[in-house]
Amino acid sequence: MSKKQKLPPVIPERLDLVVRGGRLVTPEGVQRADLGILRGKIMQIAPEIGEEAEATLDAAGAYVFPGILDGRVQFNEPGRADWEGLASGSAALAAGGGTCFFDLPGHSAPLVLDSAALRVKRLLAEERSCTDFALWGGLVPGNLNQLAGLKSAGAIGVMARLGDSGSADFQGVDAASLHAGMQRAAQLDLLVAVHAEDATLAAKLTAAQQAKGRHNARAYLASRPAEVELTAIRQALEIAGETRCALHLLAVSCPEAVALITAARAQGVDVTAETSPHYLLLNEQDFIKIGAPAKCSPPLRDETRRLGLWAELRAGRLQTVGSGHDPAPPDLKMAEDFFAVRGGIAGVQHGFELLFNACARTAAQDLPVLAAVLARNVARRFRLDDRKGRLAVGLDADFSLLRLNEKEQPITAAELWTRHPATAYLGRSSHVRVTHTYVRGGAVWAEGRLTNRANSGQFLKPRP
Repeated sequence: MSKKQKLPPVIPERLDLVVRGGRLVTPEGVQRADLGILRGKIMQIAPEIGEEAEATLDAAGAYVFPGILDGRVQFNEPGRADWEGLASGSAALAAGGGTCFFDLPGHSAPLVLDSAALRVKRLLAEERSCTDFALWGGLVPGNLNQLAGLKSAGAIGVMARLGDSGSADFQGVDAASLHAGMQRAAQLDLLVAVHAEDATLAAKLTAAQQAKGRHNARAYLASRPAEVELTAIRQALEIAGETRCALHLLAVSCPEAVALITAARAQGVDVTAETSPHYLLLNEQDFIKIGAPAKCSPPLRDETRRLGLWAELRAGRLQTVGSGHDPAPPDLKMAEDFFAVRGGIAGVQHGFELLFNACARTAAQDLPVLAAVLARNVARRFRLDDRKGRLAVGLDADFSLLRLNEKEQPITAAELWTRHPATAYLGRSSHVRVTHTYVRGGAVWAEGRLTNRANSGQFLKPRP
């Protein structure tokens, strides 16, 4: 090429999508801005993007919220798709603003206790999920030699239940087996999540209630006071400190537990705390009123503790919020004996939406808090922050649109996308509705319908 010849001008690639006129929510605050998206990534954020694009999404008057990463669901497939499935569960998640889920290991068949089982579940999820996903491996007595394989297969971490697992299949760990598991996990640089309740204390208190002939909702609450949770959390924190293992505590239900975790963090323990929407939205009186659909473990707490948990969340001492979606067929929720009722709250579709609603009057202050605990912090803790968790240039274009309506709308069974039309939130009303959910720049949920039913979900591995 001669010196006089010129290179052809570089023609900028046309954007695939511009999201116009929305109020972008970040942990730092809310700002009016447009998003420019190309090949599934956020390429521009500006007060106004004037250039044309292949498509435009009108977000005027709406909040553009970062895609929710739900770190704890039970979609139960393979093996128990009659409880919930990857297709129905991910659809419900998308309807509630979620763009990624982490599926727990203990309610599918086979259980995800080795790399082979994880690969089976991965293939199914890639075929059936409409959102991105990650998979937990299990930590149970006797599977230490499987942890390295689970890590190699891409497990987001391994999960254990300290105490009674509530399942005949997925065994709980005692202190000795948890110590061994955490020691091995620390060597592998593998995060361990623990659902912590003291089985001995819970069994003793349950027996005391049953000896009195008490089997109702109040009896169940009396069998699971906060000390059942706190005793096990102290034990898990001590083991994490000794082994120097990264610990993520699940289903944190009371401010006293947050105080223990905060003190441990100050002493150098690598620990984070996760609560669920139902602990922030419902109290023990709601449980007594709603009944079986609101049974969970740890149980719902009193109103003072519920409000205290909100204070801890706003103060930044609760790091993440996951739905804890735990469905079951209706017949397992119908026993008159509350100790026999299958526990677990099915809340993947409306739990997050109701959190938004709880913050509707304080949106400028509280939506950034929710952006941290539902997206950014989850991505950071689980090493996905190189592509997920924020509305930022270079990251995946995962987001939802939230619209605030003047009139409250009640939650009905007819709108549920889950396998069974049951949730503790039926009948509750909300000013906020999720109208759109986009995963990597593509719409999966829009105006009350799914726009991509399957084959769009990508498997996410934590970065090294």
